[in-house]
Amino acid sequence: MTTFQSQFLQTVYERGYVHQCTNAEDLDKELVKQYPLTAYIGFDCTADSLHVGSLLPIMLLRIFQKSGHKPIIVLGGATTKVGDPSGKDDSRQILTEDEISANMAGIHTIFERFLSFGNLSNDAVIINNSDWLSDLSYIKFLREYGKFFSINRMLSFDSVKLRLEREQPLSFLEFNYMILQAYDFLQLYRQKGCILQMGGSDQWGNIVNGVELGRRAEGATLFGLTSPLVTTTAGEKMGKTAQGAIWLNEKKLSAYEYYQFWRNTADKDVGKFLRFFTEIPLNQIKKIDQLNGSELNAAKKLLAFHATALCHGEIAARKAENTSISTFERGTTDPNLPTVSISKNELKDGLVTFSAFVFAGLAKSNGEARRLIRGGGASINDEMVTNETAIISEANITDDGTIKLSAGKKRHALIRVEIAAK
Repeated sequence: MTTFQSQFLQTVYERGYVHQCTNAEDLDKELVKQYPLTAYIGFDCTADSLHVGSLLPIMLLRIFQKSGHKPIIVLGGATTKVGDPSGKDDSRQILTEDEISANMAGIHTIFERFLSFGNLSNDAVIINNSDWLSDLSYIKFLREYGKFFSINRMLSFDSVKLRLEREQPLSFLEFNYMILQAYDFLQLYRQKGCILQMGGSDQWGNIVNGVELGRRAEGATLFGLTSPLVTTTAGEKMGKTAQGAIWLNEKKLSAYEYYQFWRNTADKDVGKFLRFFTEIPLNQIKKIDQLNGSELNAAKKLLAFHATALCHGEIAARKAENTSISTFERGTTDPNLPTVSISKNELKDGLVTFSAFVFAGLAKSNGEARRLIRGGGASINDEMVTNETAIISEANITDDGTIKLSAGKKRHALIRVEIAAK
């Protein structure tokens, strides 16, 4: 592997963060020469939280800042209205202004856990691309910048080519996305001196367009760097499971559930995920790479704790770890398991078993809950239940005032019964 002078490139190449980079040798020289150098990653506001599929780019920003440089987060207040076609077979849902604003507020807080904000020269900043995109004059924009974009080349990028090859519709609205993202890069160069754009591998075409626009419009030397698409050993895309997305916002997914996601990592993924999603030194990870079978359990706990501590803080990570140990190693019911509440009055007439699993968040729908029970994967207070319409009543309340529901061996939740009516 190439040895770099800059701490940032040396770290990201060593740990496997880099999929593609435009002219890495020249970027390395700039990273050594300019302190702080400025880079950005854009995030569209399609939901009120990011999930772990966005975690690798966030870690890139964190390493960039810890190397002494300045990260910019661009939230797509404007581009979310267009929709990025990258990696999609269908057009994204068109969101309202209010929905985009609400999503932006939810996403905003996530970055505060991974990056430092303040008045230092390398402190992170968050910018809304609506600041320069919303008031563009269409004809003026086309005359000034349209000449720099080749339709032939735009059609060759994966975000467009793959959609067309699969004969999936691609609207003119979406086709404009890469032009707007390129213009983002140009504006950030002009306003902030930003010369590096980073992102996931699906953004390569969009990023290269921005590099080219900077060169043609301003004579600027800009750079692009992408991280690899992270998949599990099973070939699944990071970020979503059969139970739903692994959100980074605790209001959408508890720290305990986040911890359990990492704790249940497949053996073959442990080393890779330790490199990507923790700051554990490489020499320690290389020793873990030699472990096999049950020896990897300690490494999975290490991964779960450090990944959770980065996202939710060490106190939440330790609490999640203790809950996991109580539940899976000691066989006790930990009060910190995911919990929903119901009043004793509401339970008076009983709760149908399949609907209880939906209520507790262990199934997305009644149909899924019924299939879980029929398949023998459901338990109440650690006893398997096979009758999907059986009634859960006050008789099921344990001494600590809860009813424990389990979906398989790894997913548990409590229904806490409150005496006073809600």
